[in-house]
Amino acid sequence: MSDRDAFHQHPFALPPGATEVILVRHGASEAAMEGVSFPLVDGHSDPALSDGGHAQAREAARRLQHEGIHRLYVSTLRRTHQTAAPLTEATGLEPTVLADLAEVGLGEFEGGQYRIRAARGDPIIRQVFDEERWDAIPGGESRESLGARVRRAIEQIVAETGPDRTAVAVVHGAVIGELCAQASASRPFAFVHADNGSITRLIVLADGRWLLRSFNDICHLTHPTGPAG
Repeated sequence: MSDRDAFHQHPFALPPGATEVILVRHGASEAAMEGVSFPLVDGHSDPALSDGGHAQAREAARRLQHEGIHRLYVSTLRRTHQTAAPLTEATGLEPTVLADLAEVGLGEFEGGQYRIRAARGDPIIRQVFDEERWDAIPGGESRESLGARVRRAIEQIVAETGPDRTAVAVVHGAVIGELCAQASASRPFAFVHADNGSITRLIVLADGRWLLRSFNDICHLTHPTGPAG
């Protein structure tokens, strides 16, 4: 049998006309403290990165800096800006801010209360995960609202980045979870556990279909932190 009759396996290549959107969860943020509220931006908690979060940001940048990135996106919240900063330094790409990429609205549990209540086993937090809906929290954002805006953000990123190109979006845990759920037609909370500093790869095909290429890649991280980080 000649070599021309052999059909070898090959590594993944971006399909013609597709756009890759690399989703980076922001680095770990500073600790929530009882009696001290995080500042808010448009109603969303806005803590800064912790020292560990800055280290995760640098590690993510080292992982991605040679990927041929064409555009860089962040949400309105500073932990995404701080996470993107080392990648900007390495690539020269200035981030575009998209409000639609902000973390899910946590209503009365903003300001750090969500993290404190989760650590204490608050029954409303258990209800959130049992029912797989953020609006179990008083004033929390519905899945319909979150899903519509993050899909709109991806559509904007793809339109601005163009086919056969790659964008990086530094985002939040619930945003990654919702995008992965849409891409895979899975349960709402099947992917809400992305680690801080992790990398998830979403492929948007030329016909608009989404492929989930990978989820929660943390091989570049020295000290990963989990969903509550």
